[in-house]
Amino acid sequence: MALPANPLPASTVVLVRPGEGGGFEVFMNRRPEKMETYAGVYVFPGGCVEKDDCSQEMVALTHGLAPAEARAALESELDGEVCLGHWVAAVRELFEEAGIQFFVNPAAQHTDETKLFQRLASKRQALQLGELNLSSLLAAERLACDLSRLKYFSHRITPEHYKIRFDTRFYIAALPKNQTPLPTSEEVAESLWVTPEKALAESESGKFPMMPPTIAVLRTLARYPAWGKLCEAYRL
Repeated sequence: MALPANPLPASTVVLVRPGEGGGFEVFMNRRPEKMETYAGVYVFPGGCVEKDDCSQEMVALTHGLAPAEARAALESELDGEVCLGHWVAAVRELFEEAGIQFFVNPAAQHTDETKLFQRLASKRQALQLGELNLSSLLAAERLACDLSRLKYFSHRITPEHYKIRFDTRFYIAALPKNQTPLPTSEEVAESLWVTPEKALAESESGKFPMMPPTIAVLRTLARYPAWGKLCEAYRL
């Protein structure tokens, strides 16, 4: 009998924003039909933790969270720098897939936000294709990865009977002002904002195919009746 596959470390971001009537919406992507994993499935932005995410160069370019704090939050036996890399991966994947950036100028110097966003947008595809790593991008722009925007949400490991397994940390974050997610990208067939209740209903009807971890996150979010309650619970 074959041994179960080792789960790959991964990070996922549940991006939220206020909605109508005091409620809130979550940002979801539908993966292209030709993807190797989860083809055509509705997911939150995310992906595998990469070596550069945990590198000394990358750790030096983070802001708002220390390695020891990351380790404590994850309740992990991994090194603090590796735990911090899980947060970095979440920020990187959100930028690659949705174009939303959680970067900050640690020197607090005045920055032309419009021009900065344009430069970052022009480099996003190279980052997604692996032609550029995040630490190099941030160093060139004199920016840091603002990990304080992410709040740890949950942890899920793919069951052993799956051929491809993930050891995934889920994070929740509020959509920054003056930013709009991409409608599509290299790994996204379409994206949408939807309430947790509607997403669950569409999943049950068969319109939104989802994996169990995604459904579990949505069920947790659906327990919060209002945007204010959600922000209070997760300190958004």
